[in-house]
Amino acid sequence: MSQLQRIAIAPSQLQQEQILLTKEQQHYLERVLRLREGDRFIAINGKGKWWLAQLEGEKAQILESLTVETELPISITLMVALPKGNGFDDVVRCCTELGVAVIAPVVSDRTLLDPSPQKLQRWLRIAQEAAEQSERSFVPTILEPISFSASLATGTANYCYICEARGSYPHLTEAINQVSTTSEIIIATGPEGGWTDKELKYAIDAGFQPVSLGRRILRAVTAPIVALSVVAAQLESVAFNCAN
Repeated sequence: MSQLQRIAIAPSQLQQEQILLTKEQQHYLERVLRLREGDRFIAINGKGKWWLAQLEGEKAQILESLTVETELPISITLMVALPKGNGFDDVVRCCTELGVAVIAPVVSDRTLLDPSPQKLQRWLRIAQEAAEQSERSFVPTILEPISFSASLATGTANYCYICEARGSYPHLTEAINQVSTTSEIIIATGPEGGWTDKELKYAIDAGFQPVSLGRRILRAVTAPIVALSVVAAQLESVAFNCAN
C-alpha cells in the first residue's frame, strides 16, 4: 500500500463513490506517473481522509477508506518571520514534512520581503506537494502574512515560545518537557538579524516564553526547521513510549 502514488483532491471532486479528476490530475497520473486504466493510487483530501482509488479515465472509483497515523500528537503552529528571497519555500516544504499544523508568516521590524498574493498560492502548492510526498493526513494551513504585533494577538495556544539567539534562556528541549499531548503549541522564529528588543518584549508580554535553539546562530530559514524537529522528536518519543 505504501508503494502507491498519492494525490491531493478537493472536497468538491468527490461524488458518491467516485472522484472527478481535473485535467492536471489526469495528466499527472497518466503522463507523469504512467498509470493506466485500472491502476490504483491513493487520494487524500488534506483534512485527514485517505482513500484507495482505481483510475477509470476521467474519473477514479473509490475502493475503500484507509486509516493512517502519520500526524504529530498535538497541533503545532509556526510563526515565522519571513526570510529574504525564496527561503520561505524551504521552510514550508520541510516543516510540512516534519508535521506542522499551521504556518503563520509574519512581517517583523527587520523583515526585508514584501510578499505578493501569488506567494501565498505558491506556498499552498508547496505544502500540498510536501504533504503528498511525506504521507501526511493533513495539508498544513498557511495563513496570510501579517505584522508580528498583530499575530501576537491571535495566539491562543496552551504553550507559546519565541526562539531567541541571544541571552541566557532555557533550550527549547527543556521547555517542552511540561507540554502534554492535549496541548497546542506556538513557536515563533525570527528574521535575519533576529528579533528587536521591542518585539521580544511584546512577545513576553503576550505570554511567550523565550527559548534557545543552541549556542550557534542559525539562519532565518534554518531556525523554524530546527525548532520543529526538536519538538516533533520529543512528542513522538513520548507518544511511542506511552504506546509501549
